[in-house]
Amino acid sequence: MKAVTWQDKRTVSVEEVPDPQIKQPTDAIIKITSTAICGSDLHLYEVMTPFMEKGDIMGHEPMGIVQEVGSAVTNVKPGDRVVIPFNIACGECWMCKQGLTTQCEITQVKSHDRGAAFFGYTKLYGHIPGGQAEFIRVPHANFMAKKVPEGPSDERFLYLSDVLPTAWQGVKYANIPEGGSVAVLGLGPIGDMATRVAMHHGAGTVIGIDLVPERLARAAANGVTVFDLRDFEHDPKSLAAAIREKTNGRGPDSVIDAVGMEAHGSSTAKTIQTITGMLPDAAAQKLFTTVGIDRLFAFNSAVEMVRRGGTISVSGVYAGQADPISLDALFDKQITLRLGQANAPFWTPEILPLLTEGNAFDVENFATHRLPLRDAAHAYDIFQKKADNAIKIVLKP
Repeated sequence: MKAVTWQDKRTVSVEEVPDPQIKQPTDAIIKITSTAICGSDLHLYEVMTPFMEKGDIMGHEPMGIVQEVGSAVTNVKPGDRVVIPFNIACGECWMCKQGLTTQCEITQVKSHDRGAAFFGYTKLYGHIPGGQAEFIRVPHANFMAKKVPEGPSDERFLYLSDVLPTAWQGVKYANIPEGGSVAVLGLGPIGDMATRVAMHHGAGTVIGIDLVPERLARAAANGVTVFDLRDFEHDPKSLAAAIREKTNGRGPDSVIDAVGMEAHGSSTAKTIQTITGMLPDAAAQKLFTTVGIDRLFAFNSAVEMVRRGGTISVSGVYAGQADPISLDALFDKQITLRLGQANAPFWTPEILPLLTEGNAFDVENFATHRLPLRDAAHAYDIFQKKADNAIKIVLKP
């Protein structure tokens, strides 16, 4: 089959690789009909390269048709249309029963002291072949293969793989009061979708912050009050002051950080990330897992702008082990902090009915680019460079 493979820093290519096979009775093989590129894939493309191996199959946002099932799979059958959440979970262990599928006790990557395995996401998270391919093997398919209706386009349901549950959890964790205010840092796919989900949940004031004109315009067209980060010279205090003026002088009730480790305006951490990427893999892995390697502009801005007694929800991926954060400010402002990878399979039952009833959140128009799988290298390049208005890219095998 054809698959998008990691080759080196900022280099992916579509290669011929072996077809996946049933390995366990609970496996299913899915013929992929649509698969998307995630902002988290860019971390592998740029920052987390020390944990990648040449030939790794990328991607964790697929959907398609069930091709084959193992003997223990009873919830889906060949021919069923399914979407596959990005984190791999059994659905039966204690953690899964608490809704914490990213902490699944069966798929935890204990060799690296990590939570549940992900598709297409480095040796830290299980080294499982990803979904930017023609086929994918899905473990624990009774739980992981989420059946969706025939009829509507793939993009009605594709974002159940990651974007929708990540944005949904980000808003849930933000604890926005009915009619209250929320600021979303970063208007990429997750941040953009989080503004839509926040409105659905009854937020009265939704503020979006970014520095890419196309992202700002897209959010503004959906009724979001937008702030261009470039107008504040990457200064968290002046940005927070401007946002307080829009929120009764207090700051927003909630802030969602949808940026994470590669925020703009963090020059020292950017230098560390660059140096890390130049080291041999063993040394780079050691540095990556022991120092404060994240660019913290977005997180520090969230701390600065949220009102006293408010909530910060972190959806952006962070990976530093010794990041310098202001516990004094968190404590003094009595801020509630919630963060973590989205428990994607857990949220599906809440979100799916909204999609079956219609084009909720305008999901069918969410992608800016739809390209054949063979053009994946170009797709990664424009997405990473934020070129050609590339905000969300769907690949078609």
